[in-house]
Amino acid sequence: MGWKETYTTWKNHASLDEHVKKDFLQIENDEKALEDAFYKPLEFGTAGMRGVIGAGINRMNVYTVRQATEGLARFIEAQGEEAKQRGVAIAYDSRHFSPEFAMEAAKTLGAHGIKAYVFESLRPTPELSFAVRHLNAVSGIMVTASHNPPEYNGYKVYGEDGGQLPPKEADALTRYVRDVEDVLSIEAADEEELKEKGLLEIIGSEVDEAYLEEMKAVTVDPELVQRMGDKVKVVYTPLHGTGKMLGERALAQAGFTQVVLVPEQAEPDADFSTVKSPNPEDPEAFEYAIRVGKEEDADILIATDPDADRLGMAVKVAEGQYEVLTGNQIAGLMLYYILSAREKTNTLPKKGAVVKSIVSSEMATAIADKVDVKVFNVLTGFKFIAEKIKQFETDNSYEYLFGFEESYGYMVKPFVRDKDAIQALVLAAEMAASFKEKGDTCFDVLCDLYHEYGHFEEKTISVTLPGMEGAEKINQLMAQLREEAPNQFGDIEVKEVEDYKLSIRTKEDGTEETIDMPSADVLKYMMQDGSWIAVRPSGTEPKIKFYIGAYDDSGVSAKEKLQAFETSLREIVKTVE
Repeated sequence: MGWKETYTTWKNHASLDEHVKKDFLQIENDEKALEDAFYKPLEFGTAGMRGVIGAGINRMNVYTVRQATEGLARFIEAQGEEAKQRGVAIAYDSRHFSPEFAMEAAKTLGAHGIKAYVFESLRPTPELSFAVRHLNAVSGIMVTASHNPPEYNGYKVYGEDGGQLPPKEADALTRYVRDVEDVLSIEAADEEELKEKGLLEIIGSEVDEAYLEEMKAVTVDPELVQRMGDKVKVVYTPLHGTGKMLGERALAQAGFTQVVLVPEQAEPDADFSTVKSPNPEDPEAFEYAIRVGKEEDADILIATDPDADRLGMAVKVAEGQYEVLTGNQIAGLMLYYILSAREKTNTLPKKGAVVKSIVSSEMATAIADKVDVKVFNVLTGFKFIAEKIKQFETDNSYEYLFGFEESYGYMVKPFVRDKDAIQALVLAAEMAASFKEKGDTCFDVLCDLYHEYGHFEEKTISVTLPGMEGAEKINQLMAQLREEAPNQFGDIEVKEVEDYKLSIRTKEDGTEETIDMPSADVLKYMMQDGSWIAVRPSGTEPKIKFYIGAYDDSGVSAKEKLQAFETSLREIVKTVE
């Protein structure tokens, strides 16, 4: 069926959802908008689905949510009656239609006799990850579009370990979702009937308290916090999202009393009215926090995204001046603090492990090597970090110490199996307190790390290529890079090429090695000087991402290399634009 036939079927549906019907009225005379809404189903990949809210099979609405959940229900049914009885935990963030989508998911599961545990109000993504394990649920659903603009929403699926589904299970679920053809006729049970039958349970404070109890272990040096908890000043903004309730309580529980919330951004707001984008990666998101920081003479400014799985940080560089750090810089500081504090308290294990993504900074490797801690690299996605933790627990090979991705995601303790900005919030405050006790700022310590280990300059470039044509251009660019591999970027020659789709590492002399990781559409170029570049299409957005890691003993030289690498990459992109 072509997009016009699909559109007509939706338009003529007898009982179309009122919100979907309203969106039809706004686009019905715009053929290009209609085509984009109906030319293909909203992609359901390893990270679930994410898209603009509206009418159509390529949009987030009650029907695409039901389709995804119908696929999940069939996936669970295939695992047997015990899996159905264990149920599914469901949480949602502060976005438009998040509560409605969460309940539609619960009602779709209920039609299959699968119990749903739905949070009473919005909660952070890491608490959903925790709830899956805490409730012994077979799966979890998080309704969120993370840090995307307000017109977006999304849907993420978690496995029984509290991590997002790994590739094999995700592929199986995707097949079930795609087998659901008539999305307009999926059965959704009655909410009150499900409650009466015990197939719908509303959860809240009990899970909050259990999560906060686990949070106590995030503090590395309790005695330090006792001394400095009332002396370090933290400005925190949840950017209109879910972070306030648990974040504020976790800080207070840990012993930090000088915490100031950014008042304009403390409460949930689906329009994210004070920011262009509720993204802690964006320095502009810190505008209000910096204003409050200057008024309060704060030591550290912290922002979390709407579902509180990502955390950004700005640090004092001079009186009244703050600098927004990158995710890699934050991770480097956190890792340095964890390892040095655990050395100080004699709690550093003999076989400690740090897990990071292949597109994250190598500064972490340099820091960990100094104290004989092993760094494991995994594919992008915290589900791969969760898989590594499960492996450590199964074979007792290593003790997990820290995990991170360059995209502002960190996890300290594995009672959660996804990135956790609430954990990172408490750790950041402790870290700032430790440095302050020694007379240093976070920025001072970062400069010391560069002096000791060299300058690591990283940058991520996201190129958006929307629509059907954009997807074709992204595929074309990846094929082009595989057929004609660049032999240098800037004036630095490529030493090795890693193709994670083919699982092959090609060395300088032309010999090949097998990469022992799941297949993924990623290319990584290792340069002669220790710098690197990676290219990866996004799994949830119409983007292709370029990750740059420039290295040099000199900060000026590292920045110059980064600029030269970026220029080379933008020339490559021009070939398909």
